[in-house]
Amino acid sequence: MKIFSPAQVRAWDAYTIAHEPIASLDLMNRASRVFADWLMGYFPDTTQPVYVFVGPGNNGGDGLAVARMLHQSFYPVKVFVCVLTDQVSADFAAQREILPEGVDVLDGFDLLKTGLEGSPQVIVDALFGSGLNRPLEEKWVQLIDLLNNTAIPKFAIDIPSGLAADRASTGPCVRATRTLSFETPKLAFMMPENADRVGEWSVSPIGLHPAYAQETETPFYYLTQADIGVFFKKRAKFSHKGSFGHALLLAGSYGKIGAAVLSATACKRSGVGLLTIHAPTCGYDILQTTVPEAMCTPGSGVEYLESLPDLTPFKAIAIGPGIGTHPATSLMLEQLLRTVQVPLLLDADALNLLSEQPDWWRLVPRNTVLTPHPGEFVRLFGKTTDDFERIDLLRQKAQEHGVFIILKGANTAIATPNGACWFNSTGNPGMATGGSGDVLTGILTGLLAQGYAPLDACRLGVWAHGYAGDLAADKLSQEALLAGDLVGCLGGVWLELGLIPRPTP
Repeated sequence: MKIFSPAQVRAWDAYTIAHEPIASLDLMNRASRVFADWLMGYFPDTTQPVYVFVGPGNNGGDGLAVARMLHQSFYPVKVFVCVLTDQVSADFAAQREILPEGVDVLDGFDLLKTGLEGSPQVIVDALFGSGLNRPLEEKWVQLIDLLNNTAIPKFAIDIPSGLAADRASTGPCVRATRTLSFETPKLAFMMPENADRVGEWSVSPIGLHPAYAQETETPFYYLTQADIGVFFKKRAKFSHKGSFGHALLLAGSYGKIGAAVLSATACKRSGVGLLTIHAPTCGYDILQTTVPEAMCTPGSGVEYLESLPDLTPFKAIAIGPGIGTHPATSLMLEQLLRTVQVPLLLDADALNLLSEQPDWWRLVPRNTVLTPHPGEFVRLFGKTTDDFERIDLLRQKAQEHGVFIILKGANTAIATPNGACWFNSTGNPGMATGGSGDVLTGILTGLLAQGYAPLDACRLGVWAHGYAGDLAADKLSQEALLAGDLVGCLGGVWLELGLIPRPTP
């Protein structure tokens, strides 16, 4: 799913109006109908009032239309008109004209003197939309503070008022309980700094013309199941283990063999044909016992990895989980960067070692996959002032080095060598637990070994990892979720998504 800028969304509206064709007011009514139905699904009680706060633009026009539709569905509605001048949008004026007499219309700024009276079941935020291009001031600040200081749920139309859609927000914003975005999400929704402003958010189509979305380019995407289905490889009947690749995982050190176990089991559950784990000798017995489906080659070091095995048999190689940062391990990583000829993934301590040796960037092969968490990202590339600047830096470094960088977290971001950035739609806070990243490394390595192109491996791996977390949380709760539970739910990912056909009873 493409993520468009506010200017592109306005152009999409105009394209729809011209090519459907449809009147601007009718398109507004269509969007408002979607929001009103969504809101009534959460608040079916028609005896409790709804307060709608509308500003002077088209977002305010949406709010007026929503108020009319709620009134027609027998909700008691109060509209608080918040305008400082006589300048309102044409569609706002048109919606104001057709507002039924039974809807109470009040001056929203009078509340700055009286306070918010009554007990509405929900407040609808329709003050400003994504076209706002400056921080709010004076009375707007006071009004938004008034709304934010109430415990009444606040549902925002398209975007919370005051929130910039595609840059950092410096002024006050309505802190929405829920937000419904029309047609596509906003880039701002992907940023951790906006989590308590957007609240829980959803996307609903409003019938904008599909040709515009198909023809219009953007660097930003929201990764959904529909995107995954396009490139997933189904297994042929006469496949054998050699058909699905041989992966090499360099992992583990004394006290961190668990990272190797998690990565290895996830790699096997990703569908790889063969897996070899190269680990220090202290982990040999553990790995042979816990991952009997994999082969294990002990390295020359007892407590940490010092040397590489023969790399000839492998279709993909990953290094990093639990390896530590011993100087001998660092030399081994440098040797790997100089000699590797197959898809490579760098994670965990491999990234920490790379951050200590910036000259090694010239050795990192193009299309290598890097999987930093936020702390590792800072060590690699430096600090940023906000989340938007961090995404800019992420994309810049992926292009500069010709690599894929997966910045882990909520809405994990995948930056590509061509400047695109994909945000993941699956996962939950229960995955913020030790070992979760090791599982992702295993999944990605298995997919690379199976012959997936790096971009497809990144998208499928990140999406499947997050969906396994969702299945595990549904089963066990977010609080009780362990990294090993992600591995146990990977089979459910393939089955429930229909990516692997269910057996016939």
